[in-house]
Amino acid sequence: MEKSKQIVPINRSASPAWRALALLLLLFPAAGCSRDPPEERLRDTLVRMQQALEERAPARFMEHVAADFVGNDGVDRDALQQAVRAQVLANQRIGLVLGPAEVEMRQGSATVRFSALATGSGGRWLPERGGSWDVTTGWREEGGDWRLHYARWERR
Repeated sequence: MEKSKQIVPINRSASPAWRALALLLLLFPAAGCSRDPPEERLRDTLVRMQQALEERAPARFMEHVAADFVGNDGVDRDALQQAVRAQVLANQRIGLVLGPAEVEMRQGSATVRFSALATGSGGRWLPERGGSWDVTTGWREEGGDWRLHYARWERR
């Protein structure tokens, strides 16, 4: 006959120090995973902004734009927000393809250069309009998040 295995009950009266140690050991692997490096977080922000445009979600796009944003010809944050909303209203589908991003990191800030191909359509298979630009953007960290504070774009 096979011996039955005995299950040892957890000692619920263990000292608070042992409980704290057990909790720390459970949390230790999570503590080893520090925040992503700044450049990785910045690149992730670019991806989230691209997705927001493609999903026609201007508010999600604008979450990453600083209050003091400045673009070409004095475009401010409000004007950028209006332009993004106008594109969402004018296009049932928005496509955005970004070229490889060249990232220059500094303490708390960064410059990112990339090409962008934007397309829009009323929902048909092929885009009805589009354009290509060379873009230079300036970013700064605010409370651990990256915010776009300037952008310059030039039509290709």
